[in-house]
Amino acid sequence: MAALLDWLNGVIWSPALVFLCLAAGVYFTIVTKFIQIRGIPDMLKQLVRGERSENGVSSFESLMMSLAGRVGVGNIAGVATAIAFGGPGAVFWMWTVALLGSATSFIECTLAQIYKEQDKDTGEYRGGPAYYIEKAYAHTKAAPFMLIYGVVFAVAMILATAYFLPGIQANGVSSAVENAWGISTTITGVTLAVVLAVIVVGGVKRIASFASMVVPFMAAIYIIIAFIILFINYQDIPEVFSLIFTSAFNLNAGFGGMLGVAIMWGVRRGIYSNEAGQGTGPQHAAAAEVSHPAKQGFVQAFAVYVDTLFVCSATAFIIISTDMYRVFEGESEDGAIRYEGQMLPSDTAVGPGFVQEGLDAHFSGFGPSFVALAIMFFAFTTVLAYYYMAETNLTYFNRWIPNSKVRRGIIWVLRVLVVISVVVGATSASGAAWALGDIGVGATAWLNIIGIIILQGPALKAMKDYYEQKKAGKDPQFDPEALGIKNATFWEKRKLQNPELYGNAPVSRPAETAPVQE
Repeated sequence: MAALLDWLNGVIWSPALVFLCLAAGVYFTIVTKFIQIRGIPDMLKQLVRGERSENGVSSFESLMMSLAGRVGVGNIAGVATAIAFGGPGAVFWMWTVALLGSATSFIECTLAQIYKEQDKDTGEYRGGPAYYIEKAYAHTKAAPFMLIYGVVFAVAMILATAYFLPGIQANGVSSAVENAWGISTTITGVTLAVVLAVIVVGGVKRIASFASMVVPFMAAIYIIIAFIILFINYQDIPEVFSLIFTSAFNLNAGFGGMLGVAIMWGVRRGIYSNEAGQGTGPQHAAAAEVSHPAKQGFVQAFAVYVDTLFVCSATAFIIISTDMYRVFEGESEDGAIRYEGQMLPSDTAVGPGFVQEGLDAHFSGFGPSFVALAIMFFAFTTVLAYYYMAETNLTYFNRWIPNSKVRRGIIWVLRVLVVISVVVGATSASGAAWALGDIGVGATAWLNIIGIIILQGPALKAMKDYYEQKKAGKDPQFDPEALGIKNATFWEKRKLQNPELYGNAPVSRPAETAPVQE
């Protein structure tokens, strides 16, 4: 099984995917005229001006739901793994993929808003790659092919978020808890599974509420602790940055010859952490109540910055400034040790242990417990976010199932699968868990990035329309028909039901012919 996973991982995560992710980021940066830079004022503005409705969450709430999925074990164990196998230079390439990925995230999340729908049972907004892949070309001869494409993506996303990815998060929790308190991985796995079951039974609103409370608090505390470490080691800050930059370009003698693996591990862990282009963020973006799709595109573009430039950087600075890491040859712990921190205990495993030892170097006895708690909360909210994404893609299929009892039965099967994945992931070897996660991330990334390259047109039209309306002094309102965008049925109904928002006089209709929300 290990050999099969390694082979499949190698195929999916070939240099071609790394190139595709970077190339897509560069391309979208150019065609959006550096939206990730010039759009920062709009990103911050939308966070405080978010709208809310009975069916949609605010932009800020959507951001918190998205960050629940982005901020997880990848921000702690993933960064440590990238440094261990790619050297300190991998951090620079994580930053690079975040900067480029912000433009990619804008495109995919704007598309999710354009083609979102309302859930027939709950009225909640649903959307994401499966929806926009199917709907964008539904009026053309390519419709059958794009429908199949959307179905394939939905299946891949369900498998990734219901089984592969939750296992990684659970594995990170069990590893950190065992290292901090000596609690067995089995006990941790079962406990996580029970708590998870209680929350997911409560539905999407309970998940969103829990994640919105926990993620901002834990992320802020984690970043503050990192700043304290940096303040204590202030004299080492120039050296830390110098090491990262020189290692990233093969200019450091100690890490010479690692350029290729630094790029590979930086991009791989960067994508896993910030999820730009992976197709997970659009599901949360579609849930927001906004007057124009580009507004949520800005918010989700900012989420990439929060995840990688803030939280991941905090982890990297803790590890490197305290010299609590080791670097291996051959991208494996079985390879020769190329570098090892002088004070790093020899039995410290790659992953959360690097961060725990880094914190412990300054706060004796504090590191293991704090990192274990941080990972517990980060990872648990991430699993909840994964469940939401899996349910959203199941809802994509449920549109074609008329029997409500069958739909509910399918949702229960999903809940059981997620709970099982947590137990299996918590008790598996970390290598197997990461291999499965990489397969899930890589598969959805391939499908989604190719999809948004094909479908970019409507997102670019929406961006241009947003700026034109804003320049005219208006609060942008989205009218797909005016832009020649077809099959954006939610927005077509919105305009029909609220003509006053578009500067038109209300149309009087008989009650029986008035449009009804789905």
